[in-house]
Amino acid sequence: MMIRLLLTTLIMVAGSAYALQPPSVPGLLPTEIARPLLEQDPRVAAARAGLEVAKQESSILDKSPYEWTGKALGQRRSLDTGPRYREWNVGIERTIRLPGKGSADRNIGKATIEESEARYGEALHESARELVSLWVDWLAAERGRELAAANLVAVQENLKSVDKRLRAGDASKLDLNLASAELAEQKRMDNDAKTQAAAAWARLSVRFPGINRQSVLLPSPMLIAEDEARWRDRIIAESDELKVVQTQLRIAQAQADRAQADRVPDPTFGVYTASEVGGRERISGVTISIPLPGGLRDSRSSKALAAVEVARNAVDLKKRELETEIASALVTARGTYESLQIANEGALAMQENAKLVQRAYALGEGDLQTLLLARRQTTSAANSALLAQVGALKAYYGLLIDAHLIWGLDSE
Repeated sequence: MMIRLLLTTLIMVAGSAYALQPPSVPGLLPTEIARPLLEQDPRVAAARAGLEVAKQESSILDKSPYEWTGKALGQRRSLDTGPRYREWNVGIERTIRLPGKGSADRNIGKATIEESEARYGEALHESARELVSLWVDWLAAERGRELAAANLVAVQENLKSVDKRLRAGDASKLDLNLASAELAEQKRMDNDAKTQAAAAWARLSVRFPGINRQSVLLPSPMLIAEDEARWRDRIIAESDELKVVQTQLRIAQAQADRAQADRVPDPTFGVYTASEVGGRERISGVTISIPLPGGLRDSRSSKALAAVEVARNAVDLKKRELETEIASALVTARGTYESLQIANEGALAMQENAKLVQRAYALGEGDLQTLLLARRQTTSAANSALLAQVGALKAYYGLLIDAHLIWGLDSE
């Protein structure tokens, strides 16, 4: 029984570990290239600077907000029937922060740092999603340019076939004009594809300067085969967006503790010495003053407690929103992957059909309209497959980024 239980535990642990392993995705930007691009992104740099601000804020909260205050008083005493005397009074005093308030302030500072760390991780996450999107768009545009160039060659071959049949007396001048018009349209589409590829690269290279232009094939996504619960648990555990609201809850709780402790005012202690009657009398002593608390302190404490409840509901809402997004993302990733397979099958079938029609037309066994229609259907099917691949790839990469499985995002 114990052996069976041990084996079951090992299998569960191995399965969980497998689900958390960063997958090997051919064509994905290497970490050594992507990570510097993310670190130098202004969004990430601003979050990193914000983290330094939070550390300074924590250091400030760790120290007492009160300082020593020096006092000096000079006066002259005049008697109606006697001489005049010079008198003075000097002292120092300081308000003392009670221990409970110091502990609450330190908790606020610690939670503030944790919030900034979460915001830094979220900035990396958002920049990574943007980098992936722009990078996939560029690769897709380059693939679209290649398809347009291949279609242009095919249409040029069609025109040669029409011209050959025209010289043989087996085609009309109208067929030649139609083939020429088709070639002109394909040239326009080829130029549009080149423009889109150049624009996609401009968006990528300007948004993330320093990226090198390399010839990379558009990768193919992988099937999401793991249990949805593993993806959900992983993404929720790694979600910096959720961590932000969770740390905000801890800050609100610490501020409520501070407001509760502040219902008891901080006392002020001091020491002084005085000289009176021209130095004939020397006085020294200590002072203590404590503000008399009123209803304002109770109101501030009640307000802080209400803010805790607001923050707690914000955490619950964010977690529910996150679970909704994860469920939708998993369904989308699987659905787009299946659509890609169907689109690829359709594109291959249309490509084979175009070859058969092209061969039949060259042998004089088909008409031009059928040939042009087959070519257009092939182009449309190829473009549809490309769009399906882009959608599936973005959905797949989006899950990898949300789960922090690539580019070292799990270390943040």
